[in-house]
Amino acid sequence: MNEQSIGSMLAEARREKGLTVGQLSASTRIREAVLYAIERDDFSLCGGDFYARGHVKGIAKALGLDPAAMAQLYEDQHGGVPVPVRAAEVFRADRKVRLRERRGPNWTMALGVALAIVLVFGVVRVMGGSGEVPTAEIQPAASVPSITAGAGRSPAPEPPRRTQAQSVGQASMVVVRAKARRSAYVTVRDARGRKLFAGTMPAGRTTTWKAPSEVKLLIGDAGAVSLQVNGKNLGTLGARGETVRRSFGPSVPRPR
Repeated sequence: MNEQSIGSMLAEARREKGLTVGQLSASTRIREAVLYAIERDDFSLCGGDFYARGHVKGIAKALGLDPAAMAQLYEDQHGGVPVPVRAAEVFRADRKVRLRERRGPNWTMALGVALAIVLVFGVVRVMGGSGEVPTAEIQPAASVPSITAGAGRSPAPEPPRRTQAQSVGQASMVVVRAKARRSAYVTVRDARGRKLFAGTMPAGRTTTWKAPSEVKLLIGDAGAVSLQVNGKNLGTLGARGETVRRSFGPSVPRPR
C-alpha cells in the first residue's frame, strides 16, 4: 500500500470529525491560511521545521490523533531535507594545482642497475661452477584404478529432507492480519525499525504484514482495528479512540 501524505491524513481526519477549517483554526489558534497549506503538504508558511512540527502536533491532538506518531510521520516525509548547495561553491578550487615538469630518463641510474645485474650474475657463475640450476626429480603419478564393468551401481540418492533449520526459519516469521472496522491511523515496523506501512486504513480494509523476528504496531484508534497474529485471533487491543503500541514475535513451535 502506498503511504498517505500527512496533509491528506489531517484533512481526512478533520472531515471525519465534521470540523471546518475555521473551527479547527479557532481550537488550535493556527491561521486558516496555514491550515489550508498544511493540508496541501505545503509547510512553507510555518516558518521552519520546528514550528511545522508544533503545528502538526497541535492539529493531531485537536483531531484525536497521536501527536507523537504524526510528528514522526512528518519527520519521515519532510525531515532531513539537505540544504541546496550552489554549484560555484562545489567546483571552487581552494589551492592552485602545479604540474610537474616532464623530465628525461635518468641514464645514470639505469647504467648502475645494469652493472649491478652483471656483477651478481658473474658471482653466481663463479661460486656455482657450471651455473646450471639443479632440477628435482618428478615422480610419475600413481595410476587411478579403473572401474570394472561388473561393479555394482550405487543406489540413487534420496530426495533432500526438510531440515530443522528450515523449519525454525519459517517459524521465526511473524504474520499479522488487521481488519479496520472504521478508518484508523496505523504504523507498522519490523524488528530493525524499517517501516512496512504508515497511514490511515479505511473502514472495511483487511491487510496482512509479514516480517522476521518481530512486528511493531502503533494504532491510533485501538477499538477500530481487530488483529490476527500467527493465525490466532486477538480481537481489538483497546477501547475506542485509545492509542496502543504492541510488539509481536513468532509463535513458539509445539514439542514433538
